[in-house]
Amino acid sequence: MRGRLPGLDLLRGLAVLLVLLNHAHPLFGGAGVVGVTIFFALSGYLITGVLVRDIYRTGGVRLAVFYRNRALRLIPALLLFLLAYAVVEGVFDLLGERDLVPQSVAVALTYTTNIPGIPSGSGSLYHLWTLATEEQFYVLWPLVLLFGFRRVGLRRVVGLVAVGVVMMCVLTIKLTEPDVARVYALPSSWWLTIMIGSVAYLGREELARALPTTAGRRRALQVVMLTAIAVVAAIPGLAHSAVMYLLIAPGVALATAVLINYTSHWEVLPSRLLSPLLQLGTISYAAYLWNAAIMRWLEPIGGLLRPVLIVSLTLVAATASWWLVERPVQRLRARLDHQQPALQH
Repeated sequence: MRGRLPGLDLLRGLAVLLVLLNHAHPLFGGAGVVGVTIFFALSGYLITGVLVRDIYRTGGVRLAVFYRNRALRLIPALLLFLLAYAVVEGVFDLLGERDLVPQSVAVALTYTTNIPGIPSGSGSLYHLWTLATEEQFYVLWPLVLLFGFRRVGLRRVVGLVAVGVVMMCVLTIKLTEPDVARVYALPSSWWLTIMIGSVAYLGREELARALPTTAGRRRALQVVMLTAIAVVAAIPGLAHSAVMYLLIAPGVALATAVLINYTSHWEVLPSRLLSPLLQLGTISYAAYLWNAAIMRWLEPIGGLLRPVLIVSLTLVAATASWWLVERPVQRLRARLDHQQPALQH
């Protein structure tokens, strides 16, 4: 089993930290959008690596193994979160949304939160549109890569798909103007950011040659990328602008690709001061699952205590999820992979 890469866990930690800040205080108006974009780009990079390695190893994509590992990665922690949600809302009716529980759980489990016309249910689970966007992309992406390798050439098919994704994004924005925010949860608004991460993996050697190689210049470029991400994270109202989907989000994804290219080679962190962010990256998936619901459950609490409790309870829930569910399932995956060479993520 391939070990976790500390540099990429660090980027996961940065992404979920931005989401936590966005939900904790309105000062960080664009942080949530930026965090989600980092997640998308990182996901595209990692999943494309999984698929390409399998194509080179076996001559194809073992879809059964790929989706088995995706399910083992995503479903157990999601089920634990949904069980807690069903208890809090179904039994205690904390937000007065007991009647929405069946519908909310159904769209969450079917990854359809982002599909227009399907009621998404409770706002406590609306953030799961991001998971739906990813998994819908990964229904098609393995077939795109395989077709590219076997038939028309990888660069050509990826380029054509990228053009199609951009055209879909432009079309949905035009159809929803002036209320551009309606495209926020549509997959067409975000698949380009996943593709940028995917292309960053496919062109990782070319990207590495194009980037500065001396230590000083590498650090300077990383600082520039992180500064740009921080500036965008402080801008409120991004979801209401077409520029967000056509320029800013792709720009953040490109900055993430640059950071991935550098940090993916780290075997250890360059500073112990980054250790908390690394730990946050380890539990980032569960933290993302729990944070929005905890934020809503704590709405009656005011003042500084509320953001402190939101972050603290999110970290407690995510840590519990890691030890109770995710880590044991990770070990199960390792045993399955030992029995049959499998895909890793």
